[in-house]
Amino acid sequence: LAAQALQKTFSCLDEARIPVLMAVQGGCIGGGVDFASACDIRYATKDAFFCVQETAIGMTADVGTFPRLAKVISEGWARQMAYTAERVPADKAKAIGLVNEVFATPEALLAGVMEIAAEIASKSPIATQLAKHSLNSIEEMSLRDGYRFEQTMTWELGKTEDSREAMLAFAEKREPVFKGR
Repeated sequence: LAAQALQKTFSCLDEARIPVLMAVQGGCIGGGVDFASACDIRYATKDAFFCVQETAIGMTADVGTFPRLAKVISEGWARQMAYTAERVPADKAKAIGLVNEVFATPEALLAGVMEIAAEIASKSPIATQLAKHSLNSIEEMSLRDGYRFEQTMTWELGKTEDSREAMLAFAEKREPVFKGR
């Protein structure tokens, strides 16, 4: 029961309407990996490392780590991390797709993640929310159903003021002003 309550804590990140970015400095161990795998995008400093520590202490992950981690990285790497409890350094984490970018310093990490967050925030909030909803939803669909779902989301987005504003701004060669409608 306690594990289910904790699992809901991590699930709220995955289910949030907006993208959740994570900046990692130092060790991301056990529950930290649970947290990381629930986020949309992860970034790290060069000294960061990731470790599924549970097997090293006679436990197994129980709050959704394995299903989420195996969606973020290959199943083989998720298994290796789970079985060995090895520390995966930031550069290796980037190579296997666990993090998108590695920064030299904590200051560069924060500046880089804030720049990416600002870029995301400059886009239509509705389009961003639908993109996240689509990416989360199609994970469990067939390819054909995923195509249909994506087309439905595109149709719905086309009905919004933000969609019309984006097209008008493009035609007028200016930055769009989104209102989230």
